[in-house]
Amino acid sequence: MYAVYVAKRVAIAFLTLWVIVTLNFLIFRVLVGGDPSQLIMDPHFPPEAREAMKKLWQIDRPLFPDQYLTYLYNLFTWNYGRQFDPAASPIAPEMAWRLRNTIILLGTATVGTIAIGIPLGMLAGARRGKKMDVAVIGLGLLTWGVPVFFIQLIWVAIFCNWLHIFPRAGLVGSPPPQDPLSLTAEVLHHAISPIITLILAGFGSWALYTRNMMVDALTEDFVLTARAKGLRERDVIVKHAFRSILPPIVTMIALSIPGIVTGAIITESIFAWPGIGQWYIDALMENNHPVTQAVMYNYAVLMIAANLIVDLAYGFLDPRIKVGVRR
Repeated sequence: MYAVYVAKRVAIAFLTLWVIVTLNFLIFRVLVGGDPSQLIMDPHFPPEAREAMKKLWQIDRPLFPDQYLTYLYNLFTWNYGRQFDPAASPIAPEMAWRLRNTIILLGTATVGTIAIGIPLGMLAGARRGKKMDVAVIGLGLLTWGVPVFFIQLIWVAIFCNWLHIFPRAGLVGSPPPQDPLSLTAEVLHHAISPIITLILAGFGSWALYTRNMMVDALTEDFVLTARAKGLRERDVIVKHAFRSILPPIVTMIALSIPGIVTGAIITESIFAWPGIGQWYIDALMENNHPVTQAVMYNYAVLMIAANLIVDLAYGFLDPRIKVGVRR
């Protein structure tokens, strides 16, 4: 029964991905009227040069099925094709190093946000109405309600421009260090400001969400029964109350993963961090649609995969859930 459920979910995931990438292809073609070269090439280009560039970009053949099949092949082989620029640069190499930079930034910030927010929410929920609870609620509402760019601009004004503790922007200084150890330290030094500001802006929502679920879980009958059996309060909180709220927390964690790869557009713009988010905005402004399609494809793959993993894991995280069983 569970194997049938898994097969159905996987089939639905692949069908959803195919629909998304097809719509991504069609919407772009509708926007450009079927010929992308009209947006990115000088109308005074000689016909020979125009045809040569269209051939390099693989848009010289019929839309269906040639261009569509080439588009699908480039995506599903993680090749992505070539950018709409004069050099027709391959997308995959630039995607790789920008993705690395974004994962360094967003991956660290996401882990830090979760590692701080969830334990604070657990403590606040377990101490409802006490000073700890009030402090977490206050900090959570403050950081949750203030826009991330406002926190980052204040940070830049104080710690970068005034105190000069951290660098203002970029990935490394100029000239960059040559040895790997110094280069790594330079990258980490530049990453401190965006990482800390992302954690400050994000931990509050995790803390509030976890706290509210813990408050509800601690009033459930199974928790009252565990306390009546004489279990330690720590075991009641961790092994009973917190375990019961794991499925929605795992869902939130899984759905935050795609954002790590697609990048924080505002953050990368403020700190001039050369990642996927900044690249995506530049591609939109320059009509570099193969890049936007590649970024959206990665986001779709990760979002669908995250949902699939969560669906399949629910039965193991919460024994009350029987996956694939009909009632």
